[in-house]
Amino acid sequence: MKIVRTSPFDRYYFADVNLSFIDRLFIKLKSERPTFNRSMFDQDFARIFCSGSRQSSNLFSIESNDDELTKTLFRYIKTRHRSHNIDKKMRELVEEIARSLVSFGTAYYFLHDFPEEENICIASFSGIGVFSFLNIYFQLVPQRCEKNWNSEDREYPRELRILDRAKLMHFSMPRSIKRMLSEQNRTLAVLDGHQYDGTGFFPKATHENPNPKNDFDFCVWRDTQERALYRATRETGWNGRKYDSSKRSDFFVCHRLIRFRRNQLILRDYILELLGNEFTRIGRQYNAEFHVAISPTNALPKVDKLDDLEARLLKEEASFSEVFDFCYER
Repeated sequence: MKIVRTSPFDRYYFADVNLSFIDRLFIKLKSERPTFNRSMFDQDFARIFCSGSRQSSNLFSIESNDDELTKTLFRYIKTRHRSHNIDKKMRELVEEIARSLVSFGTAYYFLHDFPEEENICIASFSGIGVFSFLNIYFQLVPQRCEKNWNSEDREYPRELRILDRAKLMHFSMPRSIKRMLSEQNRTLAVLDGHQYDGTGFFPKATHENPNPKNDFDFCVWRDTQERALYRATRETGWNGRKYDSSKRSDFFVCHRLIRFRRNQLILRDYILELLGNEFTRIGRQYNAEFHVAISPTNALPKVDKLDDLEARLLKEEASFSEVFDFCYER
């Protein structure tokens, strides 16, 4: 096994790699696809910015003692859609981190230096095989084979990469939300596993009785599943993408929406705070006194305003449409 100090291995899948027993101790493959309800929740919860804010500008307040260094760091962040607008890039970066946190509980970015080009790049990489010991970050890369079209396949030995902490950006889910999602997702996994079990209650047709009578009440089965779904999502406030109001009052829907949106805003503010801390740390290798702080402006909804809206709704001083307009940023 080679031990090297270098940049992280950014490959996400090890489909063509035979993992040994030692590899499996450190490498947890993320090959399992999320279940039905879990997949919908992950998509909805990570969609922090509504369509209204996507058309706005000056969404973030960036305070720094070195504006040139701040612009340089932000300019070379690698996101899915390359944009030179700081607001668009920050918005996309926050949602990328949120998606990774909701799905995997962690997110990693690394600052790559290119001295010959006098350039840098900040890009995400998979957390597969990454672990820390005594505040030193390692990445175990298993033995692998690189296939080439124009030459022979090349085999690489197992590597233990020591990652430069000064260039590594690590984001983790806040404990309160992590606990909340863990409890919810366990129930969602059970519900998804038994989602279609009701079909097993259909009686089998026989030659003597081709059209058997079915006494099983599927409405009770569906209502039981919905009740379990709402009980599991009580803390997160997720509505399961059920928008019909035949069984749920508008008051119930509004309180659920406020709770869900509050959790999203808490996650957004937490990510922005971490971004400021991480950019400050990696920027100090260029300026020892460097500091940057990132916060949402008044163009975005805030937790204190949401709390005030909920208090007015309890006193019947706020309308349902006002709640929808605020939460969806209309």
